[in-house]
Amino acid sequence: MHLIDALLDLCNQVDRPIIAVDGPAGAGKTTLAGSIGQGFSQRYSVRTIHMDDLYNGWDNALGDELTHTLEAITAAHLSGLPISLKIYDWATCEFREAITLEPRQLLILEGVGSGQKAVREKSTALIWIEIDHEVGLKRVLQRDGEQYEAVMKRWLTSQSEYFQRDSTQENAEFILTNE
Repeated sequence: MHLIDALLDLCNQVDRPIIAVDGPAGAGKTTLAGSIGQGFSQRYSVRTIHMDDLYNGWDNALGDELTHTLEAITAAHLSGLPISLKIYDWATCEFREAITLEPRQLLILEGVGSGQKAVREKSTALIWIEIDHEVGLKRVLQRDGEQYEAVMKRWLTSQSEYFQRDSTQENAEFILTNE
């Protein structure tokens, strides 16, 4: 059975499914989330929210603020209500004015921290994508530029500590490997 088919089976069992795609930097989470959204688009209206839009910068990305935001997003989704979100602007290092997102049938949360415990309890499926940290770092630097090497090395440490505390991978319904 293919991943999309397995996810469709799970999502057909609930009214307002939530899929989280989590794993280390450079693993291919955004690409997979896009493929899932495309695979579901014939049967569901889909909303994908990227954690990069919700983080409060590099140093405050994986804290309580993200957890509270994800709790609000998932509660609104499950209730079929719009959600007002402030999107982080990485160029100015501050949040932009809030935007309102209308509800969709399927919510895909993508990025480091998207599968955290507060969300797992409400999610239909958590997908973990595993990648060697050095390979992930190389992919990120190829994508975003070598100027991010120092901050990405700090991020790799932060995300590893976070994943260990949260037991994200151990709680995933699906574990994929990207090389």
